[in-house]
Amino acid sequence: MAYKSLQDCITDLEKNKHLIRIKEEVDPYLQMAAIHLRVFENEGPAILFENVKGSKFPAVSNLFGTLNRSKFIFRDTLDKIKTLVDIKNDPIKAVKHPFKYANTALTALSALPMKVGKSAPISFGRTTIAELPQIVNWPKDGGPFVTMPQVYTEDADMPGIMNANLGMYRIQLGGNDYIQDKEIGLHYQLHRGIGVHQTKANAKGQPLKVSIFVGGPPAHPVAAVMPLPEGLSEMTFAGALGNRRFRYFYDAEGFAISADADFVITGTVMPMENKPEGPFGDHLGYYSLTHPFPLMKVHNVYHRKDAIWSFTVVGRPPQEDTSFGALIHEITGNAIPKEIPGLHAVNAVDAAGVHPLLFAIGSERYTPYVKERHPQEIITIANHILGKGQLSLAKYLFIAAKEDDPKLDVNDIGGFLKHILQRIDLTRDLHFQTKTSIDTLDYSGEGLNSGSKVAVTVAGDIKRELWGEVPASFSLPRPFVNYKMVMPGVLAVEVPKNIRTSDMPMMLEFLQEHLAEKELSGLPLMVLCDDAAFTAANINNFVWVTFTRSNPSHDIYGINSFTENKHWGCHGPLIIDARIKPHHAPELIKDPEVEKLVDKMGEKGGALHGII
Repeated sequence: MAYKSLQDCITDLEKNKHLIRIKEEVDPYLQMAAIHLRVFENEGPAILFENVKGSKFPAVSNLFGTLNRSKFIFRDTLDKIKTLVDIKNDPIKAVKHPFKYANTALTALSALPMKVGKSAPISFGRTTIAELPQIVNWPKDGGPFVTMPQVYTEDADMPGIMNANLGMYRIQLGGNDYIQDKEIGLHYQLHRGIGVHQTKANAKGQPLKVSIFVGGPPAHPVAAVMPLPEGLSEMTFAGALGNRRFRYFYDAEGFAISADADFVITGTVMPMENKPEGPFGDHLGYYSLTHPFPLMKVHNVYHRKDAIWSFTVVGRPPQEDTSFGALIHEITGNAIPKEIPGLHAVNAVDAAGVHPLLFAIGSERYTPYVKERHPQEIITIANHILGKGQLSLAKYLFIAAKEDDPKLDVNDIGGFLKHILQRIDLTRDLHFQTKTSIDTLDYSGEGLNSGSKVAVTVAGDIKRELWGEVPASFSLPRPFVNYKMVMPGVLAVEVPKNIRTSDMPMMLEFLQEHLAEKELSGLPLMVLCDDAAFTAANINNFVWVTFTRSNPSHDIYGINSFTENKHWGCHGPLIIDARIKPHHAPELIKDPEVEKLVDKMGEKGGALHGII
């Protein structure tokens, strides 16, 4: 099925009971986001908000809220597109099996972008930034944001759509110091294609032309988030996935316009011209704070007849972007492992906020003639992973050898960590990188984009039996009196809130002295936290607390630790200080009054009855 528009998709979803309409007026300030979050948590349908307070435009969210719904949307093209991506990753397959892949090659060719006349649907009318749905998701957000944008830029050295970039970078529509209707904020992070384009435009002293598409056929936003193989453009991918060529034209000012979008905002970014952007409730479960980011000067806001605003809500995982990730994995399969020799699987752990924590499985084949296996090849693979695109933003990488357990699964958080903890040699297996780049949204480091990494490389036989419960003989000194087992081999230790950060070095020294002579081989990891009960309640809480609130170089300690020839290790348990620090960003907390309004909508007779 080829959707010509977002409305086509909505009609199809509603016909097949994948969408609900909310007819009553809803407030774009917090209420729409709260409804979305509650419906998503209950694996509910897509939501069409027909009456948005302060705007004449309806809005839709949760289109991709479940993998099943995404697969339904792309039911006619998903298998074909998976094959296309597979060929781009391994072109030799097409040479070896020309008849098998001939149809797929034709699909890619027929999906090339198509230039159309300026009488396209998007040309129906013009509006202003203020007339768009002013959706604010979290109480401390700096203003309304576009959360499902497709941001289009072209290469100043190689202009044209085939060398263009389409990415999903959040857009702040108002608030802060932005001049209403004339200026908006453009936020993008490290390793994004738009950064290359702005660098080239800056070098030429030219403004960067930016077109922001909202809505359109559902293949378009998916293309904007896809990590595509080199040489496969987002617009061609959108055409192949949507079974409809990406239609575009250039307006009178030379801006690229998506003919099938619901809205297009055009504008320019001048070299080195920034304004404060944020805060914004983000996908790690905290706010990204206010920082200077590129300022976009608005030229025009186009819309189609009966345009529908598309949005999502991000926050502590899982959220709709988690389902996006599942769809990406469904399409790309093992694309990344094929690019790194010896790598079998990698998982950016969603429950830990994606970028903070990676699990990987690699081969250990360097010395097959040695009886005792130890990390060698997987260290090489780890370095390759941490130098690979957005994977390089990770702080913690745990990598195991496939030969130790062929059934090991990077998607089984508890099972994978247990495998690591049973085999880790804390004197040998930790490899740090200091003063390096981390995720822009991660405030555990030393500053914006700045922090450290540790690769934990584990290979060989089981070395220890992990504690399943705390032995009766075990104790910790005051004030560390509240502690709970998280999983085998991991203890969450609560640090009282009255202990200041400046006191922690002394407290850690005291803890180490207390444990230095104890037999703790079954306890390889201790996590210092603000709430032991919360941290230990489930594996998702544990990885979220531990890996979003710690900076490896500053927050990893160990009992009987040592530094030898620049290498750090320890003989006793590893300690990760995962308390919230003064420089960390605030946690996302819902507004209780808005939650009460959503509760009422779930009552009998309410729009969400039977869904939440």
